[in-house]
Amino acid sequence: MTLRYPFSAIAGQDELLQALLLTAVDPLIGGLLAFGDRGTGKSTAVRALAALLPEIRATSCAYHCDPDSPSAQCDACRKSATHKLRKLPIPVVDLPLGATEDRVLGALNLERALSHGEKSFEPGLLAQANRGYLYVDEVNLLEDHIVDLLLDVAASGENVVERDGLSVRHPARIVLVGSGNPEEGELRPQLLDRFGLSVEVRTPTEVKTWVEIVKRRDAFERDPEGFSAQWAKQEDQTRRRIVKARKALNDVEVPDSVLERAAALCINLKTDGLRGQLTLMRAARALAAYEGAKRVTDDHLKRMAAASLRHRLRRNPLDETGSTTRITRAVAEVLGA
Repeated sequence: MTLRYPFSAIAGQDELLQALLLTAVDPLIGGLLAFGDRGTGKSTAVRALAALLPEIRATSCAYHCDPDSPSAQCDACRKSATHKLRKLPIPVVDLPLGATEDRVLGALNLERALSHGEKSFEPGLLAQANRGYLYVDEVNLLEDHIVDLLLDVAASGENVVERDGLSVRHPARIVLVGSGNPEEGELRPQLLDRFGLSVEVRTPTEVKTWVEIVKRRDAFERDPEGFSAQWAKQEDQTRRRIVKARKALNDVEVPDSVLERAAALCINLKTDGLRGQLTLMRAARALAAYEGAKRVTDDHLKRMAAASLRHRLRRNPLDETGSTTRITRAVAEVLGA
């Protein structure tokens, strides 16, 4: 089994790491968009997080349904009185740029149709990624209709295929993670808004950070087992915090006063719709749960405002200020320095 680079050993990308952790605590946050420089560890971080998370209990079907959640099971699992259970690592599935709709959604199994005359469904990437992460590198270069499909499924948690005489419905509860370089093209605003969080991934500017990243990566490549063992304690601590935060999430209080200030912040920034405030609330609550707090405070709002709102701002051709700067300014006005 190939060892993954330890999540806890990743240096220099604090905002990306925090955002990924929060999607693990509360998948309802709605996925993550990571835009920035090449070679900054975006895909490494996604795979490292999945390797860090505890294994899932699953049925033996093609969709590895959750045996404890009948509402999130395929028809066959719902009809079965007993399930053969297994444990699986969290799925991490790569979606290539050239993927067709059939490859993503699933389609008729032509081999069985031609050789046996049977209509059989061949699951696609969404089925493979159920209860895990679907990672799209260079998401800004992906065809818009494929992105639309992914975002619709990510929002509904279900994949419905009605084609070639097939009628299939199966769970597809995925955390969609997209990465890309904005210099190669941007996503449409309505698609940007559908991602829960957005982070800026930049090449570190401090010599000390560069040296530390290179030393750690070199040590891992020379001795993966030994390097992973050095970080095993930190990995276990992070895993325990995630599990504890998941259990505590629904008990974290979000006071009306905090909701009012979150609304005031969104109004100040003129974000479209209510999705921004909903994401900000969920992200702040997940952060509070991860840190062991019993209620969400203004501090949690301040720390999650940029990731939750930077990709939802309207463009003002007369204002060349970056979105992060605009959010920082609005946070100071609404929530105080």
